[in-house]
Order: sequence, then structure tokens, then C-alpha cells
Amino acid sequence: MSILRSVWFCVVLVLTFTSYLSAQSEYEYSYMPKKVYENQLFPVTVVGVDSSDENPTLVFDSSSPTQPLFEIPLQVKNGNDTFYTYYFKAGKSDVRIPILFISSDTHELSLDKHYISLATLKPQKDFSGVLAADMKIKNYQVSNFDESSHMVTLSIEAYEANIEDMSLKNINEYGIEDIKRDNAKVIAEFYAVLPRDQKELTFTYFNTIKQRYIPISVSVEVANASVTTQSDLNPKVDAFKRLKRYTLITFAIFFLLMFIWKRDFLYLVLGVISIITLLTFYIPHKKICVKQGAPLYIIPTTISTIGTRIEKELDTMLLAEHGEYKKVEYKKGIIGWIKNEDLCDD
Repeated sequence: MSILRSVWFCVVLVLTFTSYLSAQSEYEYSYMPKKVYENQLFPVTVVGVDSSDENPTLVFDSSSPTQPLFEIPLQVKNGNDTFYTYYFKAGKSDVRIPILFISSDTHELSLDKHYISLATLKPQKDFSGVLAADMKIKNYQVSNFDESSHMVTLSIEAYEANIEDMSLKNINEYGIEDIKRDNAKVIAEFYAVLPRDQKELTFTYFNTIKQRYIPISVSVEVANASVTTQSDLNPKVDAFKRLKRYTLITFAIFFLLMFIWKRDFLYLVLGVISIITLLTFYIPHKKICVKQGAPLYIIPTTISTIGTRIEKELDTMLLAEHGEYKKVEYKKGIIGWIKNEDLCDD
């Protein structure tokens, strides 16, 4: 009996071990970089191979200082396989990806920790500090900041980018705001204050896919004063408004001439409507009063840099509104945003 019991115990042990190995084989790392650069954002992907688990729980060892940017991974299904992608950010030394615990109704297993070497990147003089799989300027605005400076605001879209580390050399005032990250994709607003005699803003980022520096350049010119009154960052807005004005002027003249020629009151009505619509473009801006000492923000966000402060109570035109902020011109060429709470009491 003792021999039979020993044999049975061995069989159970082998089956248990085999089951464990089978469970282990159902999850594995499908992508793990061999090297990364300082401050680089990089993906790590786990694949569930032909897994029947519908809602497994994946958790990295919480005792490790290295953790993904998002607790919930990006999930992509491909046939019977499911890919779970996490995003990490490298520091100043080799990266240690901690143990990953995976649990479900049928499995309890873990994937071993991994070490990723930190490579050295030789920066260029105009390197912005950004490493990304891709980076683009979606639109930008150039506006008057003060008597001697322009402010350039860039609307940036990038992927796998450490956009929060963006910095420009030889520029005293700049900042990054409104960072919104959705797994690999990140959008943000970057501003820089430049001397008026600087005609171009140029910098580079390091493309982690192409493994080379990519230059980005924007022209630093205020086309006309109306650019500074727009709340939209798209510089095409002014051109579109001018086109509408010219179109309405053309229609008004055409309809009035047709009325004189045809004596048809329908043309007169259409002409009057065109003139009334045209006049709405020239209605004066509403005036508002700003308290003495109120901060004038560069961009209408809670973390925006304060450009200056209102020296004394100010009556000025309301140029635009954005949430709890109002856009005003403080002095000639100095435009910024005031909080509603800094308006004069009625």
C-alpha cells in the first residue's frame, strides 16, 4: 500500500507541475526593449496566448519603485490572443521591470522581472529633451507679448513621448501646459517667449523608431494685430474671417446693384441682410473692468505662468472668453488672460 501511495503521490505531483507549466506558457512577454534612453517612455507588452481567460488581473509587484504610467494596460485582441501593453518611463539608471502577477478564475501565475539597459544618447545643441516615436506641431500661434518680445504657443501631438521634459536652450521663459496622455498618445501646449528680432523657432527631438534627431521649425512672425485677439490656436481663423467679410461685402454690392437694375425688392432685402450680417463683424467688443494687482496669465489654464500684474484698475475691451478666464489687452502689444474673480465688483 505504501508503494502504491507513493506512486500515486508522484503522479499527482507530475500532473500539478505539468499544469503549472502549461499555465505559465499561456502568458509571456511579446515585447521587451533591450535598451532605453534616460527619460524615454517605452512600451512593454504581455500576450495571452490562446487564453480562455476573459478578465484576468495583471498587477506589477507594488513593492518595486518602478511602476507603469497607467495601472490598466492597453488591450488589443488578435484572434484568440490578447495583447496587454504597459508604458514605463526610464530614469537615470538601468530599468528593472518588476514581477508581474497574473490571476484569473483558472490561473495564478507570475512573469519574472526583467532588466533593461540604459543607453547613452549624445544630445545635439538644439535638442529639446523630448524622445518620441513621433512628434508633430498640429498648429501654433504667434502673438505680441510685450514691447520687446513675441510669444509662440505650440499645440503638440506626440506618441511615446516624455513631453513634460521639453525645454529649449537659450530661452529664458518657456513652459509646457495642459498635458493630456492617453496610453501612447500625448497632447500638450508649449509656449516660449522670444525676442522680436527672432524670426524662427527651431529645435529637435529624438525619434526612438528611426534612432535619429528630427528637426522642427516654425516661423515667428505676427501677420497682423488681429492674430493676438483670437482664442483659437489655429492661425487660419483670421484668414477665414476676412474671407467671410469680403464675401459679404461682395454680396451686398451685388444685390444692391441688381436692385437698381431690376427694381426687384427681393434683391434689396438680400442686400440689407448682407449689410446687417456684415455689421456684426464690426460691433465693438464689450468693456470690462479689471482689479488692481490682478495677475495676467499667458495661457488660460490653472498652471499657467503669470506674465505680469495689472498696476492699477483697468477698463479694457473683452477680446475672448475661455472657461473662467477672459482675454484682454493690458497695454499696447501686451495681451493675456484674467480670471473672472479678478474683475471689478459691480
